Amino acid sequence: MREELQQGLMAERAGISPKYLYDALGSRLFEAICELPEYYPTRTEAQIMARHQQDIATAIGLGVTMIDLGAGNCAKAARLFPVLHPRQYVPVDISGDFLSQAVNDLRQKFPDIPMHDVAMDFSAELNLPAAVGRDRRLFFYPGSSLGNFAPEQALEFLRRIRHASEVGEAGGLLIGIDLVKDSKVLDAAYDDELGVTAAFNLNMLNHVNRLLEADFNPRDWQHHGFFNAELQRVEMHLEARRDLQVRWADGGRRVFRQHERIHTENSYKFTPEGFEALLQQAGFGDCQMWFDERRWFMVCHARAR
Repeated sequence: MREELQQGLMAERAGISPKYLYDALGSRLFEAICELPEYYPTRTEAQIMARHQQDIATAIGLGVTMIDLGAGNCAKAARLFPVLHPRQYVPVDISGDFLSQAVNDLRQKFPDIPMHDVAMDFSAELNLPAAVGRDRRLFFYPGSSLGNFAPEQALEFLRRIRHASEVGEAGGLLIGIDLVKDSKVLDAAYDDELGVTAAFNLNMLNHVNRLLEADFNPRDWQHHGFFNAELQRVEMHLEARRDLQVRWADGGRRVFRQHERIHTENSYKFTPEGFEALLQQAGFGDCQMWFDERRWFMVCHARAR
């Protein structure tokens, strides 16, 4: 982890992986972002799930081993429990303490569903513990988090999911995908008027300070979030407000000039046709898609072939 952070900070164009946005405070700030009027993905995805939950349940079937990637507070998966009746729920998240608290709360509401929480950086590997059921694994990946991966990384990630879903009786994938749309909508969603997204992005520096024993001062930085139409992705950056130097353990340091940026997140947007082709490349088939009325977002289920 320390090596990865140092390599990113010393790159010609500095960058920090978006997974480091999610310490305990970052996870709570993201919950707040999901309540903002500008941030349509969570709200729109929930509407799709609610409207089409019976069709989704029919496509998936009952009694799956539900593996929730990037589970956060587990609320999205829990809304599907009444129609999916999972035989086991396995929430996976990089923020272990936050996840453990969420699962303890969830066990009280659904005492009949066995739960096994896993603290893991699943972006790098997907080696699940032996306690996780092997048959009919349903990987649940909502929120269009796949968009955080570059295209070639997204394909490799989907292939890892396919491989992990075939360890027993073949399973599948239920995933939320954000679609290409007007840039004004996207710009507002990632740079809200209240500045909650800015706080979320800046909090990453506090997280890096703890992990790397660094001396970032968030007051020296400002948030930038915007849609890059050429690459069909939203980008988030932290921009230096002045010339400054950052130091970290083991003698590492970097000078940042005023307006120099650290790239913290990409969020690629898709077309339905392009995403279905990506699924096929990864080894999935029998793809079913559900949309909102504006076709801003889609939920997709596909089976491992």
